[in-house]
Amino acid sequence: MSRLVLFLIALLIVVGGGLFLLAGRDSERPVAQVEKQVDLANLQ
Repeated sequence: MSRLVLFLIALLIVVGGGLFLLAGRDSERPVAQVEKQVDLANLQ
C-alpha cells in the first residue's frame, strides 16, 4: 500500500474515534434546585 492510503486510513480511524468519544460524553447537566427564603407575611 502507498503511504497516502495508509495516511487516509489512519486519519479516518482518528476522526471516527473522536466522533465516537464526543457522542458518548454526558453533555446533560442535572438541574440545580434553588431554594429561597420566603417571609411568612407574604403567605397570608
